[in-house]
Amino acid sequence: MAVKVGVIGAGMIGADHIRRLTTVVNGAEVVAVTDIDAERAAEVASGAGARSLPTGQEVISADDVDAVLVTSPGFAHTDPVLGAIEAGKPVFCEKPLATTAEDCLRIVEVEMKHGRRLVQVGFMRRYDAGYRAMKRAVDAGEVGTPLMMHCVHRNATVPESYHSEMATHDTAIHEIDAVRWLLDDEIASAQVLKPRRTAKRFDHLQDPQIMLFETFSGARVDVEVFVNCQYGYDIKCEVVGETGTVQLADPEQPLLRTAGRAHTVVLQHWKDRFGQAYDVEIQEWIDSVANGRVLGPSSWDGYAAAMIGDATVEALHSGRIVGAGLKERPAFYG
Repeated sequence: MAVKVGVIGAGMIGADHIRRLTTVVNGAEVVAVTDIDAERAAEVASGAGARSLPTGQEVISADDVDAVLVTSPGFAHTDPVLGAIEAGKPVFCEKPLATTAEDCLRIVEVEMKHGRRLVQVGFMRRYDAGYRAMKRAVDAGEVGTPLMMHCVHRNATVPESYHSEMATHDTAIHEIDAVRWLLDDEIASAQVLKPRRTAKRFDHLQDPQIMLFETFSGARVDVEVFVNCQYGYDIKCEVVGETGTVQLADPEQPLLRTAGRAHTVVLQHWKDRFGQAYDVEIQEWIDSVANGRVLGPSSWDGYAAAMIGDATVEALHSGRIVGAGLKERPAFYG
């Protein structure tokens, strides 16, 4: 029997997930859609054979909605996630879980009071085949105890509305979660270095940035964020251990030799790089809902990412090493 999904937010990522649920994922049916733009909601809902509803709460409360997908802007995540928990319905929330660590912690506390995990946060790197292969190698001890980790996150360009803090909250937030997950370790502190700024950026933006993290076990992590690299969308990751290293492979592209040159294609968009990871992520969420046990990135992961992100932004502005200040992880999220 199909899991019937209500979607809150019909923008770019919401429409893409609706397409995914309708044409790619097995065992799911979109039955209700809402958006602040009612015409947009009606259009997207019609394309999926669903109905549009005026508000998120009406989607959550609908008798035929088994699970809720929240893809509205980040500032509008808290209320529908809390509403879904209170209704006892599983909820997938695209990152961020909320825009403040306080709201993330409130979601954690309400979920624990409910007594069962209902929330999954959209950290899709965990569903990428390359990252999963790295995770298996690290967990199996194939590189020994991790000592260092190197990450790169590059975009060809960003719009003028992109500002320096977004390098953390919108871009490196994926690396922050990947570090915690791959190393099975918590980030204790953050520091940000400011290299010479590229001329290919708007005046208000510090680009690139180098973020330095230290985990509680003493591993050191560097994350290069360069969002105006000009040449494409480029993601790199390497874990260096006591006895070996494991590195994320570049996406497979054909190597063309012609006219005295050899070259390959560099991907230009995150959808090209991580489209399959999104497919796997949503399929596994639907499967977990059908089996009655949500297993993906948790509310606690959303809270931890928010706390570390806030510390990183503070480090950007202060130039200091800033502690993440995380609370102790509850056994509920063990």
